[in-house]
Order: sequence, then structure tokens, then C-alpha cells
Amino acid sequence: MALFRRRKRVAAVSRDRATERADLDHLENFVRTRRGVEAFLEPRTTVTETTVILIADDGEWTRRRVGSPEDARRWAHRTAIPIYDVRLMGYPQRMRDYNERRKRRPELF
Repeated sequence: MALFRRRKRVAAVSRDRATERADLDHLENFVRTRRGVEAFLEPRTTVTETTVILIADDGEWTRRRVGSPEDARRWAHRTAIPIYDVRLMGYPQRMRDYNERRKRRPELF
């Protein structure tokens, strides 16, 4: 009977991927092509690494991974957009309104 036999420990496998240059290019393109963009820093979770969500003045948004909160703050400073911690500020109402418009009229998006 093998009830008390020790099992070999299996190393944890991360299903998340690291930040890639394509992620930063996407974020920079979003900032260049939208008005009134603000960045919101989302904390690391058990599923994903630290992410940044960019929200334009009309509520359109995009989310991508970043290396660390410090990297995100440096990137936002370099890009000259404000950055907020989502745990402190929450998500803006314009983002929720945009999501609601997309649900009601998906053919427009």
C-alpha cells in the first residue's frame, strides 16, 4: 500500500506569458490613436501578471501585461499619460458605460 509514499514535487508551471514588445507597441498605438487616455494599474493575481488597462475618453479600453508596477509607471511617464492604481481609484464610469453600449448594440463595434 502506497499511502505514505512521498511523491516527487512537480515544479509550478506558469500558464501566463511574459511581457512582449508587441504588448507595449499595442499600448503605445492605443495612446497615439485615442483621445484622453488614462492608464490604470491592475495588480498581479493568481492567474495573470501585473497588467495595465488604458481607457480613452469615450470609454474604449484595452489591457496588456507589463513587467512590474514600476515598469508601468515608467512607461506611463514616458508616454505622458496619467496612471492610477485601480485598487484605490476603481474603474471609471465611462468604461462601464462603454461596455454597456457594446452589449446593447454589438453591431456598432
